[in-house]
Amino acid sequence: MEAGLVQILEGALLAAGEPLSVQRMALLFEENERPPTEDIRAAIKIVGERCEDRGYELVQVASGYRFQVRQNLSTWVGRLWQERPARYSRALMETLSLIAYRQPITRGEIEEIRGVAVSTNIIKTLLEREWVRVVGHRDVPGRPAMYATTRQFLDYFNLKSLDQLPPLAEIKELENLSGELGLEVPEPQTDERTTVGEDGEPDDRAIEAGREDGEADIESS
Repeated sequence: MEAGLVQILEGALLAAGEPLSVQRMALLFEENERPPTEDIRAAIKIVGERCEDRGYELVQVASGYRFQVRQNLSTWVGRLWQERPARYSRALMETLSLIAYRQPITRGEIEEIRGVAVSTNIIKTLLEREWVRVVGHRDVPGRPAMYATTRQFLDYFNLKSLDQLPPLAEIKELENLSGELGLEVPEPQTDERTTVGEDGEPDDRAIEAGREDGEADIESS
């Protein structure tokens, strides 16, 4: 294995700012100098091994490979940014969870399971963040849109595929699912963090904003 290949891939991963697939890494090279796929995979393995005992790691997600800060360092690294992470309402996270586990699913089916109406702005927020997309329309009167998750959803939650979601039978409460996905469920409190409420819009009120069912917000990772 040439050291140059390992260094090239390491540099590309540092510079990309987004996950790189093996196929995209191969396109870094001219056709006459392109290494075999097995050599690229072997080099990626070496890149990952070089991250041991460092503050970052090489992670494989749905879209490919990327460097990211280790999860246990987020408390300190997060202080580099003045803006607090957005917090999402329980209703939004429940809606996203139902789409992830029951996809494809319609808004009406989500409402039937949750027992309350789903705000239009919740769907809008999930679509704008590209966590869900419309994959078709149910063949019933009104032809409601059917929603499914995206690669961006998998990337955001550090998943390679939906198979990595915890089994639904093991999820009794939303808090358990949040823990599996690396989310934090904060205690209800009033602070200055940006909150995304039931309507999907930012609001500085950490308790009351946008909660049509009065549940606590969930802070994104």
